[in-house]
Amino acid sequence: MNAADTAFVLVASALVLFMTPGLALFYGGLVRSKNVLSTVMHSFIMIGLVSVLWAVAGYSLAFGKSLGGLFGGLEYLFLSGVGMGVEGSPAPTIPHLAFMIFQCMFAVITPALISGAFAERMKFAGFLVFSALWLLLVYCPMAYWVWGGGWMQQMGALDFAGGAVVHMSSGSAALVVAIMLGRRKGYGHTPFIPHNLPMTVLGAGILWFGWFGFNAGSALAANEVAANAFVTTHMATAAASLVWIFVEWLHGGKPTTLGAASGAVAGLVAITPGAGFVTPAASLIIGALAGAVCFGGILLKNKFKYDDALDVVGVHGVGGTLGALLTGVFASVNAEGLLAGNPKQLWIQLVSVLATWAFCGAMTAVLFKAVDATIGMRASDEDEVKGLDISQHSETGYQP
Repeated sequence: MNAADTAFVLVASALVLFMTPGLALFYGGLVRSKNVLSTVMHSFIMIGLVSVLWAVAGYSLAFGKSLGGLFGGLEYLFLSGVGMGVEGSPAPTIPHLAFMIFQCMFAVITPALISGAFAERMKFAGFLVFSALWLLLVYCPMAYWVWGGGWMQQMGALDFAGGAVVHMSSGSAALVVAIMLGRRKGYGHTPFIPHNLPMTVLGAGILWFGWFGFNAGSALAANEVAANAFVTTHMATAAASLVWIFVEWLHGGKPTTLGAASGAVAGLVAITPGAGFVTPAASLIIGALAGAVCFGGILLKNKFKYDDALDVVGVHGVGGTLGALLTGVFASVNAEGLLAGNPKQLWIQLVSVLATWAFCGAMTAVLFKAVDATIGMRASDEDEVKGLDISQHSETGYQP
């Protein structure tokens, strides 16, 4: 066991945990004031729900020994056999418990990301049940396939910190749920204006800060790979934020604070799969492309008329997909992509992208149907008009 590596991963775990309250603020500022608490709750309660499920079964399903090639096995149920030593740890220099809790924080934020797509119109009970099932039956298989020794990892797919496992999976699920749940009342003729953009910008800043734990921490050691991932994460994010507001300036006439914040998140998403595999120079290109492409991605909902309330599809789905493919182009650090003389890597990345979207989308549709048929997913029209803060939680974010 290495003390420095252990300390590094534990601090990184805390940073990733901090991202979820950051996401709560980011999303909370984007909705109308009557829905701010319900939106914040969607993210914050995942810390409780997912952490418990992760300890009970999630970690075992994601990182246990193969169970039919689709899941991890059951040997780590209730964290049995996950100890303070390095025995069984996928990272050889840190305690198994440290690796487990680091991965727990990734699991926490992923279903929280989806919630932005159905903000302002989902029943809280339906949300909880859907999120629990989605974690165990969608997120855990994806984590196993990519990081736990599953078929994507064996194929050679590169996903340093969760482009497929976190962002494409949540983006695919967001698209399916947004379509199946239907649009908010008033969609198309009622303006849905963010009620607190300073809150959103603060949330984006917390996400940027926490993402260093997300990406650099995925090196699982305090080493040169972590340093590279830290720098590539920052440079891609900076480039994406700038390019987004420049494109926005050309498209709409004015650069906005929301654009700067959204661009930053797009850059963070796009660099995630390749943070440890590309150079800082390549990360600037990835970030710049993410700023432009994800800006276009959020316009898709207007063209196709689905109500992705907080642009989960355009930022996380499109950004994660773009980042995964560009990793196949620019990888040159501990891996080789197209420009390093390995065109096969780009093909592998494409296969992993298509499989992720197909599996996560199909499973999300099945789970949505099941939960909707039993306890219901959509808030009533009356509750939606009243606001979910009052109708679902009997409280308000602001006093008159």
